[in-house]
Amino acid sequence: MHLAPSNQRWYRLAFALAILTVVYNLLEGLVSVWFGAADESLTLFGFGLDSFIEMISGLGILAMVLRIWRHPGAPKGRFEKTALQITGTGFYGLTAILSAMALYNLSTQHKPETILAGVVIAVISISLMWALIHYKTQAGVALGSEAILADAQCARVCMYMSGLLLLSSLIYSLSGIWFVDSLGALGLAYLSFTEGREAFAKANGAECSCHAGS
Repeated sequence: MHLAPSNQRWYRLAFALAILTVVYNLLEGLVSVWFGAADESLTLFGFGLDSFIEMISGLGILAMVLRIWRHPGAPKGRFEKTALQITGTGFYGLTAILSAMALYNLSTQHKPETILAGVVIAVISISLMWALIHYKTQAGVALGSEAILADAQCARVCMYMSGLLLLSSLIYSLSGIWFVDSLGALGLAYLSFTEGREAFAKANGAECSCHAGS
């Protein structure tokens, strides 16, 4: 099937955005986990773990873009489904870990050493997520692709997570309230649960209902 030159350009853009998403999530995960552990910030540490799971999800999106580029209308391949199942399992696991650690921190009144890194990472992440959503939406509209539009819509949850990290970091910075970090981690746990549910739904054939983003 031969595609119009304009469609080829949009597919190339969608492919480049998918690669950027994978690379950025890898880097964001490494930096966030490092500073989260060093600063004893559970919200930032959990945000970093989420980024690694998002990277796996991004690999599935990369495969999806290639599939609809080469074979429009073809069903999900085994790699896509496996990536979604691994992603869903990872999000559920992250939900359990963050919930348990947050409850432990609340019981011991643990607070982070500092949250400066969380503020910087969150601002960068929100900016990039906004750009990714904008251009993925443009590509989806131009190509008439519900799958790419669904990916752009689901990316909003990542921006909400970044916003939660920024909010908890700023509140702690301004108020010094010790339990804010733990509450932020519980918020991430909830969003991780919704993303896990979404991943399994997509693995079973749904495109993306994005409950957390509606």
